[in-house]
Amino acid sequence: MQLFLGTYDYSMDDRGRIPVPPSFREALMQGVVLTQGTPQRCLRAYAVDKFQEKADAYLAQPETTQAGRDLRLAVFAKAQRVEMDGQSRILVPPGLRGWAGLERAVFVVGTGDSFTIWSAADYERAAATAEARYLATLGSE
Repeated sequence: MQLFLGTYDYSMDDRGRIPVPPSFREALMQGVVLTQGTPQRCLRAYAVDKFQEKADAYLAQPETTQAGRDLRLAVFAKAQRVEMDGQSRILVPPGLRGWAGLERAVFVVGTGDSFTIWSAADYERAAATAEARYLATLGSE
């Protein structure tokens, strides 16, 4: 399994295209699934095969239950499959772009089995908060 690692500071173009980090590209040749990064205000991106694994787990929750219906609505209704173009960029659909507050300056952040796409301001705030929480768990403030 490919691990998505690192933090990359990129610019999104006027059409909503974002470069894919070189070390991520091979794992994404079959496509990328973008979802809302709920509860964080970012996008989460998966290789198609990894999203299928996640989908199988989500679908194990019966749709006859409220929790199963809510999960399907939250995950699948907003997910979008996208492809890398010839210049190794992905086009972020307008609805997802708006939801995550993406403008020109974005961060692409490896998170192990997926990666996230953040507006610069939201990422800097979330990263500072996460680091403070992590250090507190170590007793190393």
